[in-house]
Amino acid sequence: MMRTNFSKGDKIFDYVNYTLLTLLMIVTLYPFINTLAVSFNDAKDSIRGGIYLLPRLFTLDNYKYVLSEDSIFNATLISALRTIIGTVTTVFCSAIVAYAISRQEFVLRKFVTLAFILTMYINGGLIPNFLLIRDLNLLDSFWVYIFPGIIGVFNLIIIRSFIEGLPDSILESARIDGAGDYRNFFSIVLPLCVPVLATVALFSGVYQWNSWFDVFLYNSSTIELSTLQYELQKILQNSNASMTSTSVDFIGAGQNSGRVTPTAIRATMTIVASVPIIMVYPFLQKYFVKGMMVGGVKG
Repeated sequence: MMRTNFSKGDKIFDYVNYTLLTLLMIVTLYPFINTLAVSFNDAKDSIRGGIYLLPRLFTLDNYKYVLSEDSIFNATLISALRTIIGTVTTVFCSAIVAYAISRQEFVLRKFVTLAFILTMYINGGLIPNFLLIRDLNLLDSFWVYIFPGIIGVFNLIIIRSFIEGLPDSILESARIDGAGDYRNFFSIVLPLCVPVLATVALFSGVYQWNSWFDVFLYNSSTIELSTLQYELQKILQNSNASMTSTSVDFIGAGQNSGRVTPTAIRATMTIVASVPIIMVYPFLQKYFVKGMMVGGVKG
């Protein structure tokens, strides 16, 4: 039977616990809600400050200005393709390599694992990386977004650790029944690794969606391959360039002229760039919960 009588200490603990969780929720959500309010508030009015949870003068001018760029929609498509293709290839290739180096019968697994880990601490630098990309003929190419990060070492270690935690009896039983490594990987390991693969997919997807510096380095001269983050970055730079040291000038073009400021653009860009990730996260959350339950049972 469930205990219905709580002691005074239990009640105090519950009150303190709920209070701390509420404060944590407020601290976590307030910056996003405040940014959302600023993005929907009149840019000139935002300079006065005092905007907290709700916009004081509601307007859509900030979004009209950001979305009025002709390159935004093509850049959004490129970002979506980059995120989908990059995430799928990274998760799949990392899972294959993780399975290989998790097998005890693989003689060179320790050497290969060490070689991968060293790449996390030793890097050739920006110029050697650029020269390598150039020699691989990946400049001004969509695949420069995919191939360089096709194996994520951090993701590789996470997946390998999860695979090593799977019961050996499952794979041994499959081998006795005549299953090879390919059958074991696709029919047994991958289905059991769905929680960790979903976690890695979220990490990789967020990285691919938010990345803009590689666009600047490798594809800045090719407008057709520009991404949403890079276009938003250019809009912000243009808005900052329109500011003077003595006064605040409202920028824009055509009917949006004089309606936005860099502060308003920054808030709007943050919301535009965050919404897709926020929409995807709820679909992956159940796998995080499942992963914690699996870990609890194994423990």
